[in-house]
Amino acid sequence: MLRGVVQHSAQHFARAIIMPNLVPPVVTSRDAIAYRERIMASLPKGSAFTPLMTLYLTEGTVPDDVAHAYQNGIARAVKLYPAGATTNSASGVRDLDKAMPVLERMAEIGMPLCIHGEVTDADIDIFDREAVFIDTVLDPLRRRLPQLRITMEHVTTREGVDYVRSATSNLSATLTVHHLIINRNAILAGGIRPHYYCLPVAKRESHRLALREAAVSGDKRFYLGTDSAPHADPLKEAACGCAGCFTAPNALACLAHVFEDEGALDRLGIKIDRLHGAGGHA
Repeated sequence: MLRGVVQHSAQHFARAIIMPNLVPPVVTSRDAIAYRERIMASLPKGSAFTPLMTLYLTEGTVPDDVAHAYQNGIARAVKLYPAGATTNSASGVRDLDKAMPVLERMAEIGMPLCIHGEVTDADIDIFDREAVFIDTVLDPLRRRLPQLRITMEHVTTREGVDYVRSATSNLSATLTVHHLIINRNAILAGGIRPHYYCLPVAKRESHRLALREAAVSGDKRFYLGTDSAPHADPLKEAACGCAGCFTAPNALACLAHVFEDEGALDRLGIKIDRLHGAGGHA
């Protein structure tokens, strides 16, 4: 799979933030080094692509190892997956208090935290899980550790956009291309289309429009994070299919369509500069 897809990221992006939700996950600095070496070995000959590694936050993650990884350029960020929220997230965090020593160290050294922002409570509707996460997890965390640099990955709601805009510092958000293009009708209306199914799931049209407005606004707190997620067809076209949209081959072309539709092609360069500065997301 790695050999099959890495060429697409390398063809279109100079660098990418590499998500750590493998099986087993990329938890330690040693794991990150090994994964980076596998990526580099799979790149097309002559490629100048730079993978920017992340660590998978668990309740047993060691603060000293995280600090070592950041201070030595091994990992650029830590990724928080609420346990059960998305693909390969079973090793994620169930009790945030158990991960606080790591988060406190990250706040001290300025290491960014990337967050999959959804609660996983069975009684919370899947379309409400991002908004509930903001209210019950993210906002309390930011009040507890105001110096922690946080990126809300792949926001999908107007509430997410508004929350980022309400912050004065240390909070940004990535936007995927597919959430700018599809709403939940694309998945469900006229038959189930599993290749559009992703997590966080696409929401109502009003949320998609809020994301598009943020994308073309020029607000540097919002930037591209493709969340490109490849799965073999049998795993997507199944009774219980995998979540994820594989967008690496056409992400920038689709993004150009979005900006053109919004009359904002002159602002696309701002977003590309931001992506090169912060790292695209794969």
